[in-house]
Parts: sequence; structure tokens; C-alpha cells
Amino acid sequence: MSEFLDASDDDNFASAGLRLTVDLSALTENWRDMARRSGAARAAAVVKADAYGLGIEDTGEALYTAGARDFFVATVDEGVTLRLYAPDARIFVLAGIWPGTERRFFDNDLVPVISSDEQFAFWMAVLADYGDYPCALHVDTGFSRLGLRIDDAIALADDVSRPASFAPVLVMSHLACGDDPTHVMNRQQLESFRRVTAAYEGIDSSLAASAGIFLGEDYHFNLTRPGIALYGGEAVFGMANPMRPVATAEARVIQVRSVEAGESVSYGRALELRRDSRLAIVSAGYADGYMRSQSSGGVPLRQAVPQGGHGFIAGHKVPVAGRITMDLTIFDVTDLPENAVRAGDYVELFGKNMALDEVARAAGTIGYEILTSMGLRHERRYVAEE
Repeated sequence: MSEFLDASDDDNFASAGLRLTVDLSALTENWRDMARRSGAARAAAVVKADAYGLGIEDTGEALYTAGARDFFVATVDEGVTLRLYAPDARIFVLAGIWPGTERRFFDNDLVPVISSDEQFAFWMAVLADYGDYPCALHVDTGFSRLGLRIDDAIALADDVSRPASFAPVLVMSHLACGDDPTHVMNRQQLESFRRVTAAYEGIDSSLAASAGIFLGEDYHFNLTRPGIALYGGEAVFGMANPMRPVATAEARVIQVRSVEAGESVSYGRALELRRDSRLAIVSAGYADGYMRSQSSGGVPLRQAVPQGGHGFIAGHKVPVAGRITMDLTIFDVTDLPENAVRAGDYVELFGKNMALDEVARAAGTIGYEILTSMGLRHERRYVAEE
């Protein structure tokens, strides 16, 4: 039995063409699981990109209530929103601080992550005007994305002339190949990061996101940063996913129609039916994040991965038929019992019966992109399932 947390929205949810159910109990259990796997390290919660598309307000509050006290967001706007739901948490802003955003950081007690020489120079100017304030340092150990160079970060730690107001509370880096436990780069980055943490003795350090947590305690340091694993996604390729599914996306069946053998389906005649078929047309397409690349034919990916996507309805997996279009997707329900699917029913696009990462693989991508691509047209419902 489920407890509805947004009962006032029940009518909207029941009538929505595209709906998303978010299980907050599964979310918080996944966070506790990652906290246990983090051993002696504290586990933060990464809620950037509107909590991976699931809503930073409700998910942030649930994670805070579960015990999370360190959060990572991408932008200052996300930090300002999260502060309302995580009142005394430490909130790190990964994009750092930029001219014109200072007051929003200070007024909302947000911690900027300093990731470049330009940001560091600006941060020094801010401290000169505002006095002491915490920050985090991001160091590039091989990702070549954001971060101070290793030697520059170490030199900064040893610079006796640096302002006394410069007080980092966290030194962090990010693994490039953490999702592949056998990759040699993991150990190389670990050794590089150890050089940095030795220079910042006594300051919290963080290297492992979701995948890095599974690499073991050498990678945990003081603080881990689980993200996709919290939302039920696969963090390590080739390993059975131990996380509970959190989000279930469903789309309404608009019509069930009979089509004769030899007729074609959807754009480009990408599918020509070999048998008399029944097709269910549902109200979700690539404008809603249900990616065109998982069409059953007529897209480049099918040349490399023959099988397209599936949905789940009436106890069965059903294949996508033809190309996915902007607002609509067609599923082949021929093998289901007669009248098992009717207009008004819902097809599960991913969730408890259709694993998020199975859907992602059919689209040639990863679960992160599926979650964060869910469009504005879905109606959300938050539940706590026992």
C-alpha cells in the first residue's frame, strides 16, 4: 500500500497523459545503502539537475529527513531552492561563484566550489570585501574538465602569503573511469589525489561519486558523493545494480488499433508488419524524453544494436513499433490477450518492471540522460511505499 504525499494532485495525476511516480522511501533507502557502503566516510547527496529530474524540493527534503547533511547542486539557483528544504545542511555549488551572485551565496549559506584560476582570483576579491567564508577546491586529477591543476593546488596549500580568510572546507576531485572497476586510470587518479590531500591535511576530502563508492574504502576519503545510485540508476557497468528503482514513468494509451500484415508503421515505413497486429499508441514521445533513438527501426542506432526499446503493460513487455515521434510512441501488443490493453490504460516506460538502464541501453545512452530528459509535460506523484 502506498501513502500519497501530494493527495491534492491526485485528480491531475489520474488524468495525466504522461506521469511520473517517485518513491521517496526507495530514494532514502538507496541513500542509506550508499552511506553504509561509504564506511567511515560521510555520504552526501547529489541533487543537481532538479534531483536528476525528480524534483529537488521533495527529494531534497526526504534526503535531509533521512539524515543527509551534505548536498551538491550544480547552480546557485538550485542551492537557494534546496536551502528551504535542508535548513542546516552544507550545500556545495559545483558551478562555483561568479560576479553578481555573491549575496545569494552569503544570504543562503551556500559553499562555492572553486574550479579554475579565474574563479580563485575572483574569490580572493570577494573575501577582501566580505571577510572569511568557506569554499571548496576542485582539483583536476585527470578528467580534464574542471579543477585546479594538481601542482597549483599543492602550491596554494604551501603558500604562506595566501590570505588568512581563504579557508577551504573541502578538497575534491572526480573519477573519469569509476564505472569501470578494472580501469588503470582509477588508481592513477587516486594516487594523484592523495598528493593533494596530503597538502591539505585536516581538511575534508572527496573523490568518489556513486561509482567510486563501489571501488572500496581507498576511494572514500572523508566524504562520498552518491548521485545516480540514489535515484536507482546503474553506477558500475557490468555489475548487477543493487539499488532500488525510484522513478516509474507511464504514458496513457490513446488508441488500440488493428493493422493488417504488409502495412507500415510510423515515419519512413521503418517497420513493415509481417502479421496482422494490434498496436497501442501512447501519449509520450521524444519531446517527453522518451528518446527517438530507441525506435524499433529507421534510426542509426539500430545498425549497431538491433533491438529497440520496450514498454510494460498488462504483465508483459511490449516492443516499440516503428519510429518514436515527437508526442507519440507505438507499441506492438499483438501477443497480449485480446482486450488486455484498452484506451485509457497506461504503459510503463521505465520503473519497477522496465529497468531504467535497460531502457537507456536501447536508446544508446545511460540512465542519467533518460531521467534528466523527462519533459515538462509529465505529472509527478510522490509516494512512500512500505
